[in-house]
Amino acid sequence: MSAFEKRQRRLRICMVGWGAIAGRVGDLLDEREPEGVEIVAVAVRDAGRERDGIPSSARLISGPEDLAGLDIDMVIEAAGRPAVAIWGEAALRHAASFVVSSTSAFCDDALLDRLVAVAKETGSRILVPSGALGDLGALAAAAVLPLDEVTHTIVKPPRAWQGTKAAEIVDLDGLEERTEFFSGTAREAASAFPQNANVAIISALSGIGLDRTRVALVADPAATLNVHEVHASGAFGKLSLKLENEALKTNPKSSEMTALSLVRLIENTVAPLVR
Repeated sequence: MSAFEKRQRRLRICMVGWGAIAGRVGDLLDEREPEGVEIVAVAVRDAGRERDGIPSSARLISGPEDLAGLDIDMVIEAAGRPAVAIWGEAALRHAASFVVSSTSAFCDDALLDRLVAVAKETGSRILVPSGALGDLGALAAAAVLPLDEVTHTIVKPPRAWQGTKAAEIVDLDGLEERTEFFSGTAREAASAFPQNANVAIISALSGIGLDRTRVALVADPAATLNVHEVHASGAFGKLSLKLENEALKTNPKSSEMTALSLVRLIENTVAPLVR
């Protein structure tokens, strides 16, 4: 068996952060037990505080320098936008891949360029999961030919927008009808609403970029799910994608699909059949 084949049969993971998304990923991996997958390290701010669900075999680390010597294959960021800049370069130097969940960090062109340069230098890869959108393979394929436009509408119940700038724009508690409170580029949406509109960067990177992708943000008191609608047109034809996602039980700002997409990415990395 070649060294490459051996590497493909195992996946030693470091999770950066252990919040709602990472915890859900951990639970699902524990249930499904994909062969060769092991969470061997978890990066947290306070290693002395107890956290539910962290594998007993996982080592708690606190800084990027702690990645050295752990023989990590994949670092998965699930800790929020600042963590991408803090952990990115070290992850790319000590692991084969760095998975970025907080894609709003890529609104910073300089950061993205720096991480891409490190990935080229080391031969590692930056992976962007499909997140709440499930899969954007069709949009990415369509972008091989010129695209004319891509729009992404995000609709969530008012409570999912609490604690964001939306509360300064509309009365979320008293909202009686569907209300669009933001319209702009993917870069503007993700910068202003990094938790709720983080996913707009995924559709933007898959299609025509952060400054040409148009995003609308909507609060709807009749909505019970987190809804994403992506429409695109170009030389390939036309595309319409709609997902209605259950919110994470522990965080209404995030969709269950966000965690599921990470599990799929992990399992496909070691699976003999990639789907």
